[in-house]
Amino acid sequence: MAFSYVIEHMEEDEETPKSIPKWVELEYMHMRTLAGSGATVHFTHLSQSSCSTLESLFAQDADPARAQAYAHQKSVLELMEEKGIPLEKVCLLDPKAEKELSPEDGDGRFEWFLFGGILGDDPPRDRTGELRVLGFPGRHLGPVQMTTDTALGVTKIVVQDKKCLSEIPFLDHPTIAFNAKESVEMPFRYISDGKDPILPPGMREHLHEDLNRSFDF
Repeated sequence: MAFSYVIEHMEEDEETPKSIPKWVELEYMHMRTLAGSGATVHFTHLSQSSCSTLESLFAQDADPARAQAYAHQKSVLELMEEKGIPLEKVCLLDPKAEKELSPEDGDGRFEWFLFGGILGDDPPRDRTGELRVLGFPGRHLGPVQMTTDTALGVTKIVVQDKKCLSEIPFLDHPTIAFNAKESVEMPFRYISDGKDPILPPGMREHLHEDLNRSFDF
């Protein structure tokens, strides 16, 4: 059974023609790959400019192996009302939830899995608190902060592929080396491919460019 994943955009967008930062764009595109064929990813609570940016990106990449993706200015509550999804069928991925996400959570009790984007703050800010107060049932993904795309990928592995969190190979706070002299430590937990963290395509290059920009005085 493929599920719907909802990313409620929690960032303050500047009303500029391209208001989504490049790293957010890369993570959001990666979510379609991680969710996989048959799944749906909804990005909600976006500014008009962010909606346009994402819709354009989605239109350029219609690979059937990736999840269908939709960008909305409306909030998750408005989308739920439109689609007829009751609150109890939406699971909020919440670091402060009492229960850990388990394969049983994919048995039909939930139809949607909701994330407060952007999860990848360092140090973490409790953005999910804005959604928690709405009363969604919640589950956590363990004690270490993840990027939003990693959190979605882990959720899919648990609820659709039926693996427990303890069975997933993780890398915590990996160092990304660009060459002998340049590297950056990532302050998050990632899924491991057996050796390296699974990053969005283009993220390594973007991080290197970002590092170089930081040295341009």
